[in-house]
Amino acid sequence: MATFNLFNYLEPPNAFYEFERIYSAEQWAKKQRWITNYLTEYQPDIIGFQEVFSSESLKALVATQGYNYFAVVDQPEVIDDFIFKKPVVAIASRYPIVEITAVKPDIELAQALGLTDNFSFSRKALRATINVPHAGNCDCYVVHFKSKRSMIELDKREKNFTPEKIIIEQLKANIAGSWGSTLQRGSEATLLIIDMIARREATNNPMILMGDFNNTLTDGVLNHLLTNTLHFVSTIDREAYLAKYCLYDAWHLFEVAQTNETQSKNELTRTPTHYFGAGSSVLDYILLSCEFDASYHDSLYQVSAYNTYDRHLINPVFERDGESTDHGVVQVTLTLRS
Repeated sequence: MATFNLFNYLEPPNAFYEFERIYSAEQWAKKQRWITNYLTEYQPDIIGFQEVFSSESLKALVATQGYNYFAVVDQPEVIDDFIFKKPVVAIASRYPIVEITAVKPDIELAQALGLTDNFSFSRKALRATINVPHAGNCDCYVVHFKSKRSMIELDKREKNFTPEKIIIEQLKANIAGSWGSTLQRGSEATLLIIDMIARREATNNPMILMGDFNNTLTDGVLNHLLTNTLHFVSTIDREAYLAKYCLYDAWHLFEVAQTNETQSKNELTRTPTHYFGAGSSVLDYILLSCEFDASYHDSLYQVSAYNTYDRHLINPVFERDGESTDHGVVQVTLTLRS
């Protein structure tokens, strides 16, 4: 399975965000070809997509690659007839999708957390129940959490600000707006995992969460997605009850599986999925429930491979990668345990 940020996937003659941002026919063909080449080479069975504007075009493209099941739970916003904003997430699968829904936040809980009574995800989170071989119905969630971009945009057009006043107002807007985005992103993750736990309790379906988190899992904003301990819970109770409701980073499950197979702790290096300036980070994740944890006594699968496709980021060739994406594509391989 894979998580794949498509980066402004919009068929011309429509524009993304601004009226001049339109792919030419040649650019669009190159983007379609790049996606097709990835699917042909790597062939993930289930793919979570982000930044989808043209869902029907994507559905047609993946169908040519053997993905007979495709779903979205939302549509982008259209302004001025042909300018699109607010792209959506999508899922494609070679296995039957038996149920599809948008995750709805628990409003009472949102209010208890100090959020508004009309809180919503910045992009609707998708849950697809997929009939996976040997595992049966699995709940696959696709997300694109709120970006770090400031929620507050300063309008200086009608204000006679001095240069210093402009800097002051920009600074205040950046601090407040960035914190607002952080609150939104963290709240989305919290309300999502609460919904996932409730769904798990009701169905006992294995859980898969994939997407562009727009954040690392280790800096405190999203690390509660990986909560797997509780105070005063015994090891026995953790194995019997708690572990079933927790999520685990596929990368770390891959490390566990490799250690179990080789009986050695060779340190593996995780590849970044996004580069900005001189920095890099992992923003794209696949999280799995205990059924995919090689160290869990009742697991069905183990993570036997973990790949970040990033050739277009670290060694781009314009003719090949000119209309690709600004994210690496994360893919994990799950192998049935004997």
